[in-house]
Amino acid sequence: MKSKWFVMFSVLVLISLAASACAGAGTGAGSGGPLGSVGEGEGEVSIISWAGYIERGETDPAYDWVTQFEAETGCIVTNKTAATSDEMVALMNEGGFDLVTASGDASNRLISGGRVQEINIDLIPSYSKIDERLQNAPWHTVDGKHYGVPYSSGENILMYNTEVFGDEPPTSWNVVFEEMTLPDGESNKGRIQAYDGPIYVADAALYLKATRPELGITDPYALSREQFDAAIELLRQQRTLINRYWHDAFIQMDDFTNEGVAASGSWPFQANLLKGGGAPIEKVVPVEGATGWADTTMLHVDSEHPNCAYMWLEHSIDVKVQGDLAAWFQNVPVRLEACDGTHALLGADGCVNNGLDNFDKIQWWRTPTSDCGDGRKECVPYHEWVTNYVAVIGGR
Repeated sequence: MKSKWFVMFSVLVLISLAASACAGAGTGAGSGGPLGSVGEGEGEVSIISWAGYIERGETDPAYDWVTQFEAETGCIVTNKTAATSDEMVALMNEGGFDLVTASGDASNRLISGGRVQEINIDLIPSYSKIDERLQNAPWHTVDGKHYGVPYSSGENILMYNTEVFGDEPPTSWNVVFEEMTLPDGESNKGRIQAYDGPIYVADAALYLKATRPELGITDPYALSREQFDAAIELLRQQRTLINRYWHDAFIQMDDFTNEGVAASGSWPFQANLLKGGGAPIEKVVPVEGATGWADTTMLHVDSEHPNCAYMWLEHSIDVKVQGDLAAWFQNVPVRLEACDGTHALLGADGCVNNGLDNFDKIQWWRTPTSDCGDGRKECVPYHEWVTNYVAVIGGR
């Protein structure tokens, strides 16, 4: 169990990260407005990203969308992998980075907190070729201004060990929320994992939406006090089953391989790597549906390398880069041209297998606020998600 000092420190840190979520959306850009033209590159660009988002062939030589960019632009790419949206917000608050691949539960915080600048999409020649559903999405577009370039979208999946489930694969999130005997005859207690991020409260709410309709949950990110309390109680119940609260994709993969983990919410990235390496792993989107992420590459308000950053923004939505990323991470490309079946790594069915047809079914991550979206201002804001989830993890 984590110490009381650790829990108290975590609460203080995460509250500070959540504070901007309660503020109204600001401009985010400096007084000079967005960049007017792209000049000569500064020689480098630094990126904060999710694991697997910036590949230079070190893990698998077939997946490299950095080396050619560096050769063509002279901009050397450095990458800092972040495990949670809160970590990304913290790193951007510290500064010293140019770009971040922010999910919807971080992007509006970065905008309202003034940590990212408006993007001049006229300097991104391929912007008009992005999936129209993403071009003006509310997690990166405020008052008609764009604060980033879409990079990836995908669904959170249930990853499971096929040797445990045999010919009875799971179809419901109940295997991670309810104590039960699994098909191998053993309890799921101590063999389950959950995501170590407050946004995971939405996964509990989504499960309750299907299993406890009397709660009246319609939006897992806009929860009344009663709905929120029910989600937190479910997470407390889940804690008795937990092997580890994961946030590092590679540690989770090791846990499935070496620590006997049977099932967990995960990203397609982990399932893809494990299965590709011969591990007995499969993934499924359960009957209750899934939460998901639509990630945007955003430019720090104080970027020291804006020209290289703009070059990367254009490169990031190149159709081959998008196909490579989708094949590697098992996400849906933001350039749907990559789904035409001609991409060597993604293949004819890659986009459908990665959830292309589920776009309208996914509950996209976003930062909860007191605004319920229907005129009410009584929904539980993100800072309470933070404090309550830290308490759950800490055993309180």
